[in-house]
Amino acid sequence: MTYLLDTNAISDLMRASPQIENWMAGLDQVDRVVTCAIVRGEILFGIARLPQGRRRTELEDTGRQFLDAVHCEPVPERAGDLYAAVKLARQQRGLPLDENDLWVAATALALGATLVSRDNDFGGIDGLAVVAPR
Repeated sequence: MTYLLDTNAISDLMRASPQIENWMAGLDQVDRVVTCAIVRGEILFGIARLPQGRRRTELEDTGRQFLDAVHCEPVPERAGDLYAAVKLARQQRGLPLDENDLWVAATALALGATLVSRDNDFGGIDGLAVVAPR
């Protein structure tokens, strides 16, 4: 099984959240845990917008460690097709979704991955499996 970590999952790992650490400890050895270019960008942006100081420096170090340790998948070409379909379906149902979240969902679908996220906005996307570590 492949699991794609969303931005909040990586943030939880950076904070050593027991929920995600316990969830990861329960994975099988054959399971793959990855992230994607969109999530990487969100993490780096979130850190970069912080004012200079000790907290930012610590988060830069921690963020780089996690981003170096978790394989970053590129956005597959097929994700573009899925993005269009998901966005249209959501709009037709009056359920807008942040652009980055649309791309993360489309990337997970294209990879056949289960999305790891606490974000409830991903519910109702056809074919997208989501797990929220508790």
